[in-house]
Amino acid sequence: MSRPLHTLPKAHLHLHFTGSMRHPTLIDLARSQGLHLPDALEEHWPPRLRATDERGWFRFQRLYDIARSVLTRPEHVYRLLREAAEDEAADGSRWLEIQVDPSGFQQRFGGLTATLELMLDAAARAASHAGIGMALVVGANRTRHPLDANTLARLAVQYADRGVVGFGLSNDERRGSARDFERAFRIAKRGGLLSVPHGGELLGPRSVEQCVYDLDADRVGHGVRAAESPRLMERLADRQIACEVCPTSNVGLGVAEQAADVPLRRLFDAGVPIALGADDPLLFGSRLLPQYELARAVYGFSDAEIAELARQSIRASAAPESVRAELLKGVDEWLSTE
Repeated sequence: MSRPLHTLPKAHLHLHFTGSMRHPTLIDLARSQGLHLPDALEEHWPPRLRATDERGWFRFQRLYDIARSVLTRPEHVYRLLREAAEDEAADGSRWLEIQVDPSGFQQRFGGLTATLELMLDAAARAASHAGIGMALVVGANRTRHPLDANTLARLAVQYADRGVVGFGLSNDERRGSARDFERAFRIAKRGGLLSVPHGGELLGPRSVEQCVYDLDADRVGHGVRAAESPRLMERLADRQIACEVCPTSNVGLGVAEQAADVPLRRLFDAGVPIALGADDPLLFGSRLLPQYELARAVYGFSDAEIAELARQSIRASAAPESVRAELLKGVDEWLSTE
C-alpha cells in the first residue's frame, strides 16, 4: 500500500497571497459587500484559463484583480491567512513561504509599511493557530517600474528579522526583463533575503538564465522551461538552485497541455532540486497535496522519490535549521513506516 501523502512533512514555497484564498471565502466576502463576481469565479469555477498569449494573460490578471478587490478590511487579511494555514496543515505542509505584494493593498491599509506589518501579524497569528511555520516573500511586479521594486526591496529588508525571508518577481515574464530588476535584488540579497524570482514559465531557458545570472536566484519560481536546456539543468543542479514547479498551474495557464507534459521527472532526474507548489489555488482549483498526488500517479515517483521531493522543498526553504532538521526527520520517519 502507498503511504498517505497528507502525513508527509513538506515545505510549500510557491503560493501567492490572493491566490491562496478559499473559493467559498471569495464568494462569502463578495456577497457580504455586495460585489459582483464574473461567472468564471462563481458558477463556472475554476475558470478555464490559457495565458500563453497576451489576451489570455490579461483575462487571468483581470480575474486575479477582481479576487483581490474583495479583501477590503484587515479582518479579511487575518481570515485569508488563517484559512491558508489550516489548508497547509491539512496537506502536510509544515512550513509555508507565501508571496505578498503590499503595493496592491497600500491604499486600503494605510500605506506600504502598514500593509506589510498587517500581513506579518496575520501570518504570525495564522501560523500559531494552525501549528505550522510561516514566513513572507515580498514580491515585485514585472509590469511596474523597477524603481517600485527598489522601494519594495528596501522595505522587505527592514523586516528581514521579523518574518520576511525572500524577495520575488512575478507577473507576465514577457513584459520586463529580469535584468531590469537587478538593483532591487542586489538590495534584497545584501539585506539577507533569498532571491526567488519567477522565470521559465511563459518564456524559455533564457528567462531562467536571467534569473540565475542577473538576479543571483536562490530558487526560481516555476523554472520548468529549464528542461529544454541540458546545460542549464546541469548548472541548476550544480548550484542546487531549486525550481518551484507547479504542475496544475502549468496546465491551467497553457504552459503544458496536460499534467504529463510538465517536465517534473526530467528535472528531477537531472538533479535539479524541486519544490512542488500550488501557485494560485483560487484560480487553478488545486492546493499542494494534489501536486504530490500527481508526482505519484502521473510522473511515476516511488515513495522514496516522493520523500526526496519533500526533502528538497525543506532544504530549499528559509526555515530555521532546527525546523528543517525536525521536518527532515519527519520525512525519514514517514518513509520508514510500512
